[in-house]
Amino acid sequence: MQRNSPSTQEEGFSFRKKVWTVVGILTFTILLILLIIEAANALLLIFAGSLIAIFFTGLSSLLERKTGWKRWLCKTISIISTFIIIILFFWLIGAKIQAQISVLSETIPSTVQNLKEQLNNSRVGEEVVERLTSEESIKKAEAFGGRFFQSTFGVFGDIYVVLFIGIFFTVSPDLYAHGAVVLFPPRKRKKVQNVLNHLKKQLRNWLKGKLISMFVVFAFTAIGLSILGIELWLVLSLLAGLLSFIPNFGPLIALIPAILIGLLHGPRTALIILGIYVLVQFLESNFITPMVQKKMIEMPPALILISQLFMGALTGGWGLILATPITVIVIVLVQDLYLEERKDQ
Repeated sequence: MQRNSPSTQEEGFSFRKKVWTVVGILTFTILLILLIIEAANALLLIFAGSLIAIFFTGLSSLLERKTGWKRWLCKTISIISTFIIIILFFWLIGAKIQAQISVLSETIPSTVQNLKEQLNNSRVGEEVVERLTSEESIKKAEAFGGRFFQSTFGVFGDIYVVLFIGIFFTVSPDLYAHGAVVLFPPRKRKKVQNVLNHLKKQLRNWLKGKLISMFVVFAFTAIGLSILGIELWLVLSLLAGLLSFIPNFGPLIALIPAILIGLLHGPRTALIILGIYVLVQFLESNFITPMVQKKMIEMPPALILISQLFMGALTGGWGLILATPITVIVIVLVQDLYLEERKDQ
């Protein structure tokens, strides 16, 4: 009876060790993925808070460069002044916005009913109305709406959490960044710090460009609707500017109430409003955005749309809103952690 040689026993032990290592890594990966899926909304809130912190930090850095004041004072001014400006804005025109929102909420149902009656005058229109108002279509719309607008703590609770996370990150950014870096081995920490700095720079450039483009969409839409004589021009323009934060889907959502209001004045007015929105989006997409985002990484439009579809389906409204900055992060990580490593090989 032959005994196994020491080398054979060592090979068997090494093989079993590799198997258990692979099993352990796979188990940990699966558990991590399940944890991320379950906590996806919470992670998105933290990320949204990080974007708020980037805005506050960028504003305070600009103030520090222009005035030479101490950093803590500039941060305090950036946070307080932002809230004061928002409060003053809604205080000055809040009554007008509220009145226009009330008129809009009262007008849209009657407009939809009129549109339904007009569609029922034709055979094709009757089929469209029948399909849209069928029980199956309503259930699908309710399921999609419930999935899209789901949130962790409710809308106002989410906003509260995001704002305070943003303030905490603004007050002590180095503390949280250092905490993330020390999780990695010492030899990797410099690389991780460089990646974090690159991420911060790209997200700041993206946010700066997005805020400028949102203001341009609001201003141009307001000019067009006011010239056209639409009474609800202010609330419709604000809606268009805010929703332009969401590429692809945001402008479409903002267009729906504008078209419905236009139908109250006739099909011609509705077509003119459609032309105004298309022209504004054309100018924003082809001139404004490329001009303000020259220093940003290039993001293929198809990649943004794909990320929106996946994030919207998996996490609802927050995922759709934050899909673009998440795409920025993914591109930076691929460039810094994969493509740069291949160049060095």
